[in-house]
Amino acid sequence: MLRELHRRGTVTAAAAALHYTASAVSQQLAQLERDVGARLFERLGRRVQLTELGLVLTEHAEEIIGSVERATLALEEAQEGVSVRLTAGVWASVASGLLPAALTALAAEHPGIQVRTRELAPEDTEGAVRDGALDFSFVIDYSNYPMSWDPALARVVIAVERLHAAVPAGAVPSATLSLPGLAEHPWILAGPRSHFGRAVRIACQRNGFEPKINHEVGEQATALAMVAAGLGVTLVSDLGLSLCPPGVDIVSLTQPVMRTVSIAYRMKAARRPSLELVIEAVRAAAAEKGLGAAALPLTLPEVR
Repeated sequence: MLRELHRRGTVTAAAAALHYTASAVSQQLAQLERDVGARLFERLGRRVQLTELGLVLTEHAEEIIGSVERATLALEEAQEGVSVRLTAGVWASVASGLLPAALTALAAEHPGIQVRTRELAPEDTEGAVRDGALDFSFVIDYSNYPMSWDPALARVVIAVERLHAAVPAGAVPSATLSLPGLAEHPWILAGPRSHFGRAVRIACQRNGFEPKINHEVGEQATALAMVAAGLGVTLVSDLGLSLCPPGVDIVSLTQPVMRTVSIAYRMKAARRPSLELVIEAVRAAAAEKGLGAAALPLTLPEVR
């Protein structure tokens, strides 16, 4: 908590990063000061600034966290059978399209590995891994809008997806169309601050039109339900197809937007046997769906 307070400057921001309440963080930091017997931080308006002693302890906190990770790795490597609990960041299409098969296979072959999941927006998963709130997370990169990348993290590509047009049943008579063919339709799309919403807007703009967005919706399942009701069109990925309700036609795009789904983890955790087994199970599940990334490099270069 002290480390996050130093990084983010406010108790509220530190609490949000760690998925605690602000009051819980304040209480724990106050207890830490009592344990140390010295002031570790002081308030400057709404922000909190660490004292010199607080900065000294924060440096040691980084070393302590690193030591815990190295100890965890050593324990895993020393065991004949891997027994560990991992926490993963997911979003809806990954949770429904990949995890059931992957975790079922993992449990059958390696029952000692327990994977807990936490649903987050794709834009938030990288930060949660970097900050230690998650052991790993799923992240996405669009062909027309790659994410910036933290050099302290590594990522392994586990699936390659296409985006398809999702339209009300009967709205498009052909099995394929170009993206400009949707220019006159009303759109249902996530906001421009979301990675998906931004990528789709860029794809439309590069094809010569600005989508007419009648409904700005963050959840893919909600957007698809609105498509089924005839309220507009949207795009959906291969993994998102499992969320489609009746009343939605899927139309292939002649020049589809592509995206990669990767697993991100801290570089220090790269050699953990449990993590390697989870990655292997998820990649196998993706390959069974025809979304395998075997031809791609395991670790993508840093994107700036």
